Amino acid sequence: MVHTERKRLTIFFSDIKDFTATTERLQPEALTEMLNEYLTEMSNIALAHGGTVDKFIGDAMLVFFGDPETKGPEEDAKACLRMAVDMQRRLGELKDRWRRNGTEEPFVVRMGINSGYCNVGNFGSNDRMDYTIIGAEANLAARLQSIAQGGEIVISYETYALVNEIVAAHPLPPITMKGIQREIVPYAVDGLTLGTDHKSRVLSEHLSGLDLHLDMSRVEPADRLRVRTALKEAIAALDEALPEAARSRQDAGQV
Repeated sequence: MVHTERKRLTIFFSDIKDFTATTERLQPEALTEMLNEYLTEMSNIALAHGGTVDKFIGDAMLVFFGDPETKGPEEDAKACLRMAVDMQRRLGELKDRWRRNGTEEPFVVRMGINSGYCNVGNFGSNDRMDYTIIGAEANLAARLQSIAQGGEIVISYETYALVNEIVAAHPLPPITMKGIQREIVPYAVDGLTLGTDHKSRVLSEHLSGLDLHLDMSRVEPADRLRVRTALKEAIAALDEALPEAARSRQDAGQV
């Protein structure tokens, strides 16, 4: 039986940056093992947050919130954002282990999130039906993913309006997209905040050579000096690696 509905959803789309180049660096067996582990771990996190795992498209992943069950547009969007941050955190742990096992440049993942109305239900032929979503708002989640930097989560303004109480984010240049008449204002996620206390932050940054996930609510007071020392040493190492010209601009306040 074919049954579809139009519902307000929050849609998540992710893919692995430069996946084709990654496949060329790894042996097929190692790539298959890593990709399957990655997709399994991400699916488990999606399910734990109440998301519906729609499909895998190669290395890409589509998840949505709001059907078949919903807690309301705002809570669905917050659950999706928390899921994305947890995915980046878990990916950082996986990458650390993969590096110890000899993979020099593990996966770097980009993520996009959008909230809007989509058609959801069973689509396909008389012989085969898939439970999935279609619509321009779903395509926009994929577009936001495509403009994200490696390790970054980019959300639409529509999602930002629903989650602004729990997120620190900054706007990116507006974009346009076929099938959507309005101008789209993306926001790059800087981290989560805890309630209305914007001093309590969850910072998550994952790119080539960097895996950072700092959740101040989980750092024990006795460990804060150690965290501060580690971050200061990281900044010092970065400063040493800067070319002389860049250091000069930095000293002058230009970078």
